[in-house]
Amino acid sequence: MSHAADIRISAAWNITLKVRLNPFQRFVQSGRVAYVSDGPYQGKLVTIVDVIDQNRVLIDSPLSGVSRGEVRLDQLHLTKFRLRFPFSGSSRVVRKAWDAANINELWKETMWAKKVEAKKKRAELNDFDRFKLRKARQIRNKLWSDAFYRLKKKN
Repeated sequence: MSHAADIRISAAWNITLKVRLNPFQRFVQSGRVAYVSDGPYQGKLVTIVDVIDQNRVLIDSPLSGVSRGEVRLDQLHLTKFRLRFPFSGSSRVVRKAWDAANINELWKETMWAKKVEAKKKRAELNDFDRFKLRKARQIRNKLWSDAFYRLKKKN
């Protein structure tokens, strides 16, 4: 019994140790797909082709209209996606890897992409659209309140 407890404790300790040693999952590395948050390519997905120095990387994304060039790391947000291609691969190689991994479809399914799309849609609302949205919410909340108070009165 003591031996089994030691094994469980030891296994739990190893798992804890593993988590503490490597808390990061996304690294700046060749093939990492990133979202550009600032600059001329804002809102586009790019692939890191090579690391130039501690502040800059070489990016490429033939399918989203981003030509190969350098970008500062503080303009990028790393995603969970990573492409596999040879070191400093050409744009053609990056395009083939992008198509093979189906990155555009995988990106559209993420919550991050959905939030970006919702934020963009909300920013495009004009004054009348915001008015209609407010009225629709008021009607919805009135229906919910009425249903709640009917159930509360019943009990």
